[in-house]
Amino acid sequence: MNPHAIVILGGTGDQGLGLALRFARAGRPVVIGSRKLERAVEAAEKVREAVPGADVVGLENVDATPQGPIVILSVPFEHTAGTVKSIKPALGEGQVVVSMAVPLAAAIGDGAVRTVGIWQGSCAELVESLVPQGVRVVSAFQNVSAHRLQHLEEEVDCDVVVSGAKEPRELVMGLCELVPGLRALNGGPLANARIVEDITALMIGLNIRYKLPEGTGIRFTGLPES
Repeated sequence: MNPHAIVILGGTGDQGLGLALRFARAGRPVVIGSRKLERAVEAAEKVREAVPGADVVGLENVDATPQGPIVILSVPFEHTAGTVKSIKPALGEGQVVVSMAVPLAAAIGDGAVRTVGIWQGSCAELVESLVPQGVRVVSAFQNVSAHRLQHLEEEVDCDVVVSGAKEPRELVMGLCELVPGLRALNGGPLANARIVEDITALMIGLNIRYKLPEGTGIRFTGLPES
């Protein structure tokens, strides 16, 4: 395991690829995972094309998982449980899994402007119920525009609410400092992911109504400067 590497499972999708681009540009080693090796390799090549000299590799999910201390799940809600179950044997004690998915109703054929209920309360808490003992789960990055992440010459201009236990939460908050324009906010315990995930559906609706293909960002005002 490379202690500086950031693993992104689902790094072949728009948001995961955007994070991979940003982290690679900040000089961090990036490991992109996918269910299909060829898609992971292709995504890694896209990152190298955009960020010459980037330290990035593409692997199948189960091989990518043990490569770094932080594993970001950038997969749609409907694939979250299956992905976590498939990588469970590869997760080790002390690793941090970041849940990004939102239980949008699109997963059951409805619209993306609504969410569906989950027994555990949130997608992040669902992930927590599936990972091995000793693996910590943090909620983050749900509301960051994939479009804005991929435009490397522009700041992203978005707050990231990070929820989870104190130590892993602070590790993930540190990742936000790698992306110009992102500000990490202490979102408290993991259960607060229920609120943040619902905000995503609201923002999707705003993007539709205001015709904003580049996506909105979210800012909280009145907070002290760190």
